[in-house]
Amino acid sequence: METSKFDIADYLDDDEMIQEYLNAILEEGNPQEIIAALGHIAKAIGMSKIAEQTGLSRPSLYKALSENAKPQFETILKVLRAVGGNLKLNKVT
Repeated sequence: METSKFDIADYLDDDEMIQEYLNAILEEGNPQEIIAALGHIAKAIGMSKIAEQTGLSRPSLYKALSENAKPQFETILKVLRAVGGNLKLNKVT
């Protein structure tokens, strides 16, 4: 029996799942985990579609969202907007 490598993007198949995943990573993840999560989400939605919506090339997107990448904040913001992510700030009590 052959096993395949786990790819979270295979499970991000609807908006609700993407939103839950992104919220969990934003709440608990470090910057590299957030960048990686955006890469998984972009892959699940379609890198070509995200590239078109952000105005970035596919190679640039892959590079910006790869492991150990340090993308500019503007790039992260463009990707967040393209995947429909909204950052919510909650008052800490």
